Amino acid sequence: MADTWLPSLVTDSPEEGFALAVKISRNSVKVTQPDAETRQKLRPDYADDADSLIAVSQVIAINFQTVAAANGYWRG
Repeated sequence: MADTWLPSLVTDSPEEGFALAVKISRNSVKVTQPDAETRQKLRPDYADDADSLIAVSQVIAINFQTVAAANGYWRG
């Protein structure tokens, strides 16, 4: 990616860290499937699928673990 969308994993709070984890996860999907129209077309396939939603939650949780570790778990 040419532009810098992730200058740092450091955040001021766990809430900001979680938001960053979500952003990382969303951008990963965009890199994997760069065509927005295709992503929109595929959304109904997983939007009501419990297993898919759990899998998405797991990806976000893994990214949040990474951000939390980079922030020393927000403990000075």
